[in-house]
Amino acid sequence: MKKILRSPLAWFFIAVAVIAAGTVTYRQLYMVSPGQQYRLQPVEKGDLSQTVSANGTINPVSLVNVGTQVSGTVKKLYVDFNSKVQKGQILLELDDALLAAQQKQSLANVQSATASLELTSANEARMRSLFAQEYVSRQELDTAIQAKKAAEAQLQLTRATVEKDRANLAYSVIRSPVSGVVVDRSVDVGQTVAASLQTPTLFKIAQDLSKMQIDANFAEADIGSIRVGQLARFTVDAFAGRSFKGVVKLIRLNPTTVQNVVTYDVVINVDNPEQILLPGMTAYVSIAVAERKNVLLVPNAALRFKPTNPDKPKPAANQKSGDAMKADASKPKRDAFSGKVYVLEQGELKPISVSLGITDSRNTEIISGELQAGDQIVVGETQAAEKSTGSGSRPPMRMF
Repeated sequence: MKKILRSPLAWFFIAVAVIAAGTVTYRQLYMVSPGQQYRLQPVEKGDLSQTVSANGTINPVSLVNVGTQVSGTVKKLYVDFNSKVQKGQILLELDDALLAAQQKQSLANVQSATASLELTSANEARMRSLFAQEYVSRQELDTAIQAKKAAEAQLQLTRATVEKDRANLAYSVIRSPVSGVVVDRSVDVGQTVAASLQTPTLFKIAQDLSKMQIDANFAEADIGSIRVGQLARFTVDAFAGRSFKGVVKLIRLNPTTVQNVVTYDVVINVDNPEQILLPGMTAYVSIAVAERKNVLLVPNAALRFKPTNPDKPKPAANQKSGDAMKADASKPKRDAFSGKVYVLEQGELKPISVSLGITDSRNTEIISGELQAGDQIVVGETQAAEKSTGSGSRPPMRMF
């Protein structure tokens, strides 16, 4: 036995046996069959809906800002947040002391102008009588007539001032222009409001909270698919798990550009009979822009899959022959509506080119291609396949 072990030939056979055993063990541990190397999923038929999404804000359809036309200090406040008001109802009163005094002054001016008119009228009548008897000149008569007309104009001016002061006094009582609900109050008792070039807003009144609208900003890439009358679905954080419906009412033509990103405001009408949707809530809106029924579907993971080690590597661009370049030029170019999936055929990957339709971010419609329902397509590699390529955390087995 010792003589046999000392023979070089014996050591050679022993080394071969060890290598063969190591190879078998390596294949058993790290090599997997093609069926186990890839994750497969069958091609199915079903319905598909493509949507575009955006965030928006829920607002009342009609929101009225109530202001004041006169300045003053708030004397009485009759409503508060969430108060239901009727058209013409008093909301607040301003201190009207100065306005009332101004009206009294205007009334006194009217009395003074009336007295002046009476005097000039009597003087004009007397001048006419004297002029008929040739006791006064024509110029003196004309002066009397002009004085009477000036007094009449002054009386009309003072009466107009009275009307203005009466209106200002009435404006010191702020009334609701519409029936609705007070959603915002910006003043308190004792606060002074000044009516200047820009009318201050005292209250905001929503006319009808059972009818709301969503102002959602959609990207310019999606706006071409949105049409007036389309059904929209949305959710709000306040009611997780509940979906609401709306209808596209208007696509406003005024774009908004922020950091070179262009968006358009899409107005969506929403019925709110329970009045649980409140102004200012954030709505997560999705609009179905395309639907397909009973079409061939493949997972998007299958379209993203690319073999780690292709069987036939592509030659470099500078090594292509003239015939190969002509053949490549004759092939149709890939675009956004074409793709490639892989199937297992006799243990090897076979690429299949397909034409794509709409997608819902999980599945994509297949318009044409050599695929049928039930075909097994590759959607990824298994963990065992990753180990066999050395991408796993466990290093390959060493045989020596």
